Amino acid sequence: MRSRILFAVGLLALVSLALAAPVAAQSDDIPRTASGRPDLSGTYDVSTLTPLQRPREYGETMALTNEEAAEIAAAELQRNIDRQQDSDPNRGAPPQGGDGSRGAAGNVGGYNTFWIDRGTSAFQVGGEWRTSILIDPPDGRFPPPSPEVVAERQARRAALSAGEAPVVRRQNDGTAYWLEAGLDAPGPYDNMEQRPFAERCMLSFSSTGGPPMLPALYNNHKRIVQSEDAILILIEMVHDARVVRMNAEHDPPHIKKWLGDSIGWWEGDTLVVETTNFIDRPAFSQGTGAMTVTERFRMESADQLVYSFTVEDPTVWTRPFTGEYAWPRSPNKLFEYACHEANYALEGIMKGARLLEAEFRGEEPEGVVNPTGR
Repeated sequence: MRSRILFAVGLLALVSLALAAPVAAQSDDIPRTASGRPDLSGTYDVSTLTPLQRPREYGETMALTNEEAAEIAAAELQRNIDRQQDSDPNRGAPPQGGDGSRGAAGNVGGYNTFWIDRGTSAFQVGGEWRTSILIDPPDGRFPPPSPEVVAERQARRAALSAGEAPVVRRQNDGTAYWLEAGLDAPGPYDNMEQRPFAERCMLSFSSTGGPPMLPALYNNHKRIVQSEDAILILIEMVHDARVVRMNAEHDPPHIKKWLGDSIGWWEGDTLVVETTNFIDRPAFSQGTGAMTVTERFRMESADQLVYSFTVEDPTVWTRPFTGEYAWPRSPNKLFEYACHEANYALEGIMKGARLLEAEFRGEEPEGVVNPTGR
């Protein structure tokens, strides 16, 4: 009980300090390199309770009041306290297949609050508590989808209404096709390469490596190492390392890269980074290989960087959109994220799919131990 009380008191103290923070303004005491450029080198903790898209009840209101920001921080604190209660050692097993909720695997189990670090408050830019990371369109939400995406969604709904289970594959030009899923049709678990990159620990989760680089449930530190010719951004989540080539030209369009091809230049004291040449399924999974992301890194003060981004992909959205959020400096260090080493979890996913297929056919799976004993 004492540890819980200390935990609550500590978080309340952090929230109080955050709410009492003075309005941040562009500062003349920001660190600079020998060439006079702002020195972005250092570690930043980008965790925040502010969502990517603005809750609809805020409309076009970009800023929270101090009272609203305090309520958000207090709600997260109470959520953590509630979820850190000891589990009942005599509880039964969850129902087979889950309880139908949207919790981890139908509330069968997943990360608890020990693993989650979303931060303790919303973020401030220019002294304002923000209602969302997205700031344009004015409602702080993604713009309408492109006609191609609308047609794709309509086709999916029609297939589902007809009793089919379509598998949608998005291609680089934004077109799509679907296959009726059956025992003899391709499915999402036919081989390892069909699984998402994050599931295979090849790219960060939640576009933390991006671009755009977004916060996630945990591991929200980013390390910048700056030189005159290149800038490295090391991402704590998984193992992404972005290299921005300064004052360079993009590689030819046919050369695709996991995190795109990033080139940078300075506009006054703002670092501008443009990224193209994405693979067909980039880390920002809502985009495609046709996406262009323009990022801006600006030191608002010696202790806080403001990161903004604009995403353009006419194959997905009818217009570009822009977001920005604060990256406070942190004294913490980045630690290795080993993900699921040796990919044992992926092996289990593939075996599980074979078991389900065999069970559907009423057969015993070949080369796979059947844990049901049937």
